[in-house]
Amino acid sequence: MKAIRIHNYGGPEVLQYEDAPRPKPQPGEVLIQVHAAGVNPIDWKVREGHMKDFWPHKFPLILGWDVSGTVEEVGLGVSRFKIGDEVYSLPDPTRNGAYADYIVVREPELALKPNSLHQIRAAAVPLAALTAWQSLFDTAQLQPRQRVLIHAGSGGVGHFAVQLTKWKGAYVFATASTKNQDLLRELGVDQAIDYTQQRFEDVARNIDIVLDTIGGETQERSWSVLKKGGVLVSLVQPPSEEKAEELGVRAALLGVQSNGAQLAEIAKIIDSGKLAPIIDRILPLSEARLAHELSQSGHTHGKIVLRVFDQTERKS
Repeated sequence: MKAIRIHNYGGPEVLQYEDAPRPKPQPGEVLIQVHAAGVNPIDWKVREGHMKDFWPHKFPLILGWDVSGTVEEVGLGVSRFKIGDEVYSLPDPTRNGAYADYIVVREPELALKPNSLHQIRAAAVPLAALTAWQSLFDTAQLQPRQRVLIHAGSGGVGHFAVQLTKWKGAYVFATASTKNQDLLRELGVDQAIDYTQQRFEDVARNIDIVLDTIGGETQERSWSVLKKGGVLVSLVQPPSEEKAEELGVRAALLGVQSNGAQLAEIAKIIDSGKLAPIIDRILPLSEARLAHELSQSGHTHGKIVLRVFDQTERKS
């Protein structure tokens, strides 16, 4: 099969489009013909070697942990999926990823893809939507009518977090640059904040939940907007436990977990019309280097997706 692999850590130039052995499903696993693979910051962080202490990978390594495709073969003991099913997944990021014609995924990591999305759009969902879901619902215990501040609300995770917060019936503040203010409003943000013109702490006050997708100074300034008993969930750097205790708030660093059952719930919300992925760019698999460069620029809105298996898609 064709795949994008790396043979050592480094810049975008280490991504090689080449032949690789087609994987075989073991008991409890499913072989998927990949139609599309989402691109996420974790891909280039792994490529540069930032995650090697957490996830010991072996070379050559196939990147990409966002996949939509069709079940090609099932291993022994697999009962929930059959050949031909259209599925999507956040596969285990310690294993080979989806920048390839085929990927093997464990059954509990899989769900049927949303009926209302074609494969390319479905590939934009799993990692970012699960990150938003687990941050807001599992970690922060979001309740209706709470006040939530989402940093980078037009980004990959942010745009899902905005929509899920609205779906839950909460009030959303979100930050983005000037050019993405209209997108924030389209997503349903109650108070859009242009971080190039305003300080978010002058607008968002008495906040129950902050979702920090940026870290650094943004995280530091976020403490001041939280009400007592509030929660700061960061996706990028551990928030200070001492600071949280001093202010009477909770703090957590979230690392997303594969979860097919949650993906099945997310698919239902998508099919109900309450949640939709925003696609910034669709590129062929062979242009993975460009996809990484764009992702690393930090200025995409929504998601970048690599098209792997070309077919005429009837749904949109």
